[in-house]
Amino acid sequence: MGDFLGQTMVKTKTNFKKAFEALLEDKNLPEEVILEAIESAMASAYRRAVNASSAQEVIGKIDLETGDVLILADKEIVEEVQDERTETTLEEALKVDKEAELGGMAMVDATPANFGRVAAQTARQVIQQRIREAERAVQAEHFEKQVGEIISGIVQASGGRRGVTVGLEMNAEGSIPHNQKIPGERFRVHDRIRCVVLEVKDSPRGPQIILSRGHGSFLRRLLENEVPEIYHGVVEIRGIAREPGRRAKVAVSAEQEGIDPVGACVGIRGVRIQNIVRELHNEKIDIIEWNPDQVAYITKAISPARVSGVYLSEPTDSARTATVVVTEDQLSLAIGRNGQNARLAAKLTGWRIDIKSLVEATIDSVKKLNTDKELAKLMPKAVEEALEIEAMLAKKDEGRALTPEEYQQMGTFMDRVERRTIEVQEEAERVEQERIYEVREKISPVAFDMELGDTDLKEHVFNILFEAEYESVGDLMVALELDADQVFDLPGIGPKAIENITEVLGGMDFPVVEKDEVVEVEAEVEAVVEVKTETEAEPEEKVEIEKVDEEAKKAAEAKAKAKAKKDEAERVAKEKAEKIKQEKAKQLAEEKRISEIRANVAPAAFDMTLEDTDLEERVLSMLKGAGYTNIGELMVSLQTDPGRVFDLPGFGMKSIENMTEVLSVLEFPEEEELTEEERLEAEEKKKAKSRSVKYVFDPELGEVVAEKQYKREEDDWDDVDWKDLL
Repeated sequence: MGDFLGQTMVKTKTNFKKAFEALLEDKNLPEEVILEAIESAMASAYRRAVNASSAQEVIGKIDLETGDVLILADKEIVEEVQDERTETTLEEALKVDKEAELGGMAMVDATPANFGRVAAQTARQVIQQRIREAERAVQAEHFEKQVGEIISGIVQASGGRRGVTVGLEMNAEGSIPHNQKIPGERFRVHDRIRCVVLEVKDSPRGPQIILSRGHGSFLRRLLENEVPEIYHGVVEIRGIAREPGRRAKVAVSAEQEGIDPVGACVGIRGVRIQNIVRELHNEKIDIIEWNPDQVAYITKAISPARVSGVYLSEPTDSARTATVVVTEDQLSLAIGRNGQNARLAAKLTGWRIDIKSLVEATIDSVKKLNTDKELAKLMPKAVEEALEIEAMLAKKDEGRALTPEEYQQMGTFMDRVERRTIEVQEEAERVEQERIYEVREKISPVAFDMELGDTDLKEHVFNILFEAEYESVGDLMVALELDADQVFDLPGIGPKAIENITEVLGGMDFPVVEKDEVVEVEAEVEAVVEVKTETEAEPEEKVEIEKVDEEAKKAAEAKAKAKAKKDEAERVAKEKAEKIKQEKAKQLAEEKRISEIRANVAPAAFDMTLEDTDLEERVLSMLKGAGYTNIGELMVSLQTDPGRVFDLPGFGMKSIENMTEVLSVLEFPEEEELTEEERLEAEEKKKAKSRSVKYVFDPELGEVVAEKQYKREEDDWDDVDWKDLL
């Protein structure tokens, strides 16, 4: 580099431009950047050559065509020059500035003789340093624009304290720290890898480019690259929760009707998602559909586990919590290995998730009825049923098996109690908020504008109250009115502190304006304004007018604030009531849909266990592990939500083919002989629901589909006209 610059600067004038262009090509930097670096170096060389002061302004100029160097220095205009470095004559100054005068300052030519060659020798290191700084500045600016984007590079070194060193474009280097790698990944030198630019830091040795393969934004960019619908905004990524190398959950939603966001991300036969899985070192990725209904959203986020119920609690004084209830066979699946599934679901939804088994949730519901007398009064029928539920729990505790009907009864009981409990809590919070608003209305608005630090409270008392988040006098007065013990029981608040608080607050006199008084004051203000327009008020009257006007203004503001808070409380209460109503309607609709589906499945299917079929051992093991015990439940699950089955861990294409092959050849015996009346009733139902279901694997879609048929003859599966995809 040094030899190159030296040769460049001593080129003849005719070859200077070619040498300059060669320097540009070598450094791959903009012309203005290199030119500024050389001119700055020329100025520094001049300062060294003549030992000029750093306070003196010096500018270097270079002609690219001829290579001539011009140094301009700011000098004082004097009659007789004593120091050529800082002084010049009026004659020289007038050459550059026609308005120059003695005693003034002027930028004049100060180029020493033979300065080009001298500068080439003395400014070499300066030029090198300036060009390096320019390179680093351009690199930093380029990669700062790339933050959050995927770039590719070549592995230069792997391991060590810095993690993985990656060679990037523009002769830059980036590093992947150990905490930003995907666990289990191993790189070799010269491997080409992709990563996301996480951060660009300044350092004395140039920009420090931090790369990542474990950050959520890396998965987001991979999805944008693989899924055109996401790139074009048709499908939106609503949230990502990721534990690199192990598992990730992604919530997506469609911005246009008729678009399946999950299917778009997965692709035909899972091609799109498999490309991403391979890039992420076989990391499992769950794609779920985002839902504005938080209950439905959390239910999806817990998948592949089947959820019995979700109950939301949003207290004002603590984190919002979602209690998720699942059957015992789904408990381990919902929690996941080392709590991974629940942890990712919580990150994705933003809720604190508490997962309980149906039995555990039922025990809690019984305890609530036994301990909460107010709740028991509101639910007398549930109190009566609790005795029967306790008998079931005792039976379960003894190790005896419960029937499906008993489990269903427990689930219904628990659901009623939990929903009623949430309603009671929301009502209590609403009442408490109204009480707070009423208390605040009684306190002058001036109190809320006065900070505790502006009062005569002792310093240690003020510190205690400030740490407890009481910032204004109004906040403290509200807390004392609602529950004085809440304040007086604070750590460090003793008798003397209580005496100091009561003394300070007792000595304060805030104007309290009632609603009637507000109207009167407003009328008085209007009258005063009318009088003022006719005659100019005296100074004393002006003071009174301003005082009345100020009080009326404060009273009106207080009234407006109180009304706004009351309206907000009513709005929140209405929204919560409507939300509960919608959830109930949705739950009833879902229960009705499942009931209709179950009615279409032959009763004999629920008596046939999975072991009675030709399912492969590994498929049988996975289905039993997911809680499926008979063919009927499996068929119902496939029609209500096939994803629950297909998303089971380890359930691949071969497993799906085996399951569909087995289900497609099953035959179920007819029910017992019916009376004439029962037979006629059954025939009428068959006319309305004369559909049988057959499960087949569709190679084009890459998934199992359920087809409807209309029977023409009983017990003849070969003579069937299959049609109408479900």
